[in-house]
Amino acid sequence: MDAIHTDAARLSVDSLGKSFDGVAVLHDISLQAQAGEFICLLGPSGCGKTTLLRIIAGLEEPGIGTVRLGGRDLAGVPARERGFGIVFQSYSLFPYMTVAQNVGYGMRIRGASGLEVSSRVDELLGMTGMAGHADRLPWQLSGGQQQRVAMARALAVNPAVLLLDEPFSALDARVRMQLRGEVHSLQRRLRIPTIMVTHDQEEALVLADRVACMNEGRIEQIGTPREIYARPHTRFVASFIGAGTLLDTAFVREYAPALLEGRPSGAETAFEACVRPEDVRLDADPAGDARVADVQFLGSVARVTAQWHGKLLLADMHPSRTPVPGDAMSVWLDPSRSAWVAS
Repeated sequence: MDAIHTDAARLSVDSLGKSFDGVAVLHDISLQAQAGEFICLLGPSGCGKTTLLRIIAGLEEPGIGTVRLGGRDLAGVPARERGFGIVFQSYSLFPYMTVAQNVGYGMRIRGASGLEVSSRVDELLGMTGMAGHADRLPWQLSGGQQQRVAMARALAVNPAVLLLDEPFSALDARVRMQLRGEVHSLQRRLRIPTIMVTHDQEEALVLADRVACMNEGRIEQIGTPREIYARPHTRFVASFIGAGTLLDTAFVREYAPALLEGRPSGAETAFEACVRPEDVRLDADPAGDARVADVQFLGSVARVTAQWHGKLLLADMHPSRTPVPGDAMSVWLDPSRSAWVAS
């Protein structure tokens, strides 16, 4: 069976649910990926994101719900016939095959000619920065090089969708940053709809067109990185994405009433204000009602933690004007930048 391709290349997951041994791990998951879109499934370990990716790939059967590509229901279509490219964090290269043999493997088992395989392998090795390494074995490569080969192998079959499962987690920080930039550029160039699993929020914010933030088997919010960060909908999303301080309505009414302008209607206890560190201003003030508790140097900014009426308030300041623990400070919060989240 040939790989399934459509002009729209639209992947649709609808009302998906999954249980293992009677325990539900996915609840009513719906998600759409358009042609060329990069979506990150972001969440803590055990939230169901890898199970969701495996169901999309055809490596697990859903309990309920459907997965469609271009409107075609993929129920019963095995993983090898879905035409998807999959890259795992473990690379999963064949140890006794050369780089070129690994990259061309999928094409060969699909009956491509030797000339087609050779031409495509050369193209992808050049595209992934691995030209000149065609005859090496996996053990002769660094972790970053092995992941480039895994990526080239996934792309060799001209996949309808690219699925990435924590592809950078086994790499050191510098290589991880370099490789994710390369993958981002490659995906933009090829315009392949891509879904990536990650627990690294920075990775998701840098790479994704949209982020699906998952918790306990549910998508709590999906949106652009800017939307997820600046306008979280739930307490979990506000806490998991970035740093910040959550202030309940009663606290806001007493100490920061200007923030109430943005509060949605509803029961008082149902919402909290999420204030990001860059939207907090602390000024040295002997009469101030906040006291500096801790200062962390982060390079371009200093992250200040201040005790403020029983709350730990985070603020980012320029390192040149950093206070010291014990300093008294006055607090100003930007009412136009705070977000109200469901508790």
